[in-house]
Amino acid sequence: MSTAYLFPGQGSQFVGMGKDHYENNEAFKALCERANEVLGIDLTSIMFEGPEETLKQTEFTQPAIFLHSVALYNTLDASPDMVAGHSLGEFSALVACGALDFESALKIVRKRGQLMQKAGTDNPGTMAAIIGMEDEVVEAICADATDMIGKEAVAANYNCPGQLVISGYVEAVEKAVELATERGARMAKLLPVSGAFHSSLMQPAFDGLKSELENATFNTPKCPVYSNFTAKPTTDPEEIRANVLDQLLNPVRWTQTIQGMIENGATSFVEVGPGRVLQGLVKRTHRKAEISGHQ
Repeated sequence: MSTAYLFPGQGSQFVGMGKDHYENNEAFKALCERANEVLGIDLTSIMFEGPEETLKQTEFTQPAIFLHSVALYNTLDASPDMVAGHSLGEFSALVACGALDFESALKIVRKRGQLMQKAGTDNPGTMAAIIGMEDEVVEAICADATDMIGKEAVAANYNCPGQLVISGYVEAVEKAVELATERGARMAKLLPVSGAFHSSLMQPAFDGLKSELENATFNTPKCPVYSNFTAKPTTDPEEIRANVLDQLLNPVRWTQTIQGMIENGATSFVEVGPGRVLQGLVKRTHRKAEISGHQ
């Protein structure tokens, strides 16, 4: 009997997130106050009051989701056998398993959000969801769109079987959506995002985050952490450091992560953080999986 703890990424945020916990749990409140102090911004006001447009800005979204997830995790009597986080959520997972301390991770996440937002402005791109196709078919569509347009479209998030998010230059992603529709996708639509995450357009963010990660202290985690970049478990601090950097330019292999966790003995999954996105993805990956959550 093994339990896997999962932590959500960008897109799970909502105005009011964490407010109930803040008002009713002293430990949650204390970590929120500490985060405001460390970052020098009133992050909790943005989380609780919005406005939504501000919360949706990547530089605020990422630390908000991270804070909610970690503060909530700390209120649980949890002892995970393995952990993973979706994109940004990987940093929440690293704190949960002891690979990074809270304050170091918070500063890295804030910097990551700022760098990714700037990269999205400097290198405009977009993302799209393709539903109802095999991964290999979507990969082929991305390759065809890239050839036709002369600009990159790539797989960005392998979310669950039949659900893949693609990323890249606007014209290339639009062409891929058109091709996917023609070739029988159940749904192919552009997403309202501020950049082409998990593609080469994030190179400036990769370059900017590299020194930040090199200066951080990574510890041996208490349990294996599954990397977005490899979809494999590791307890090697240097491998963890490299993997969280590499995920900026490469796809989130979430389908493969959940499948790997099940193959390695995970019998139940617990999502910790705002929303229920990962619970749905786990169910669509393995219908009989036991999944619960703390929001």
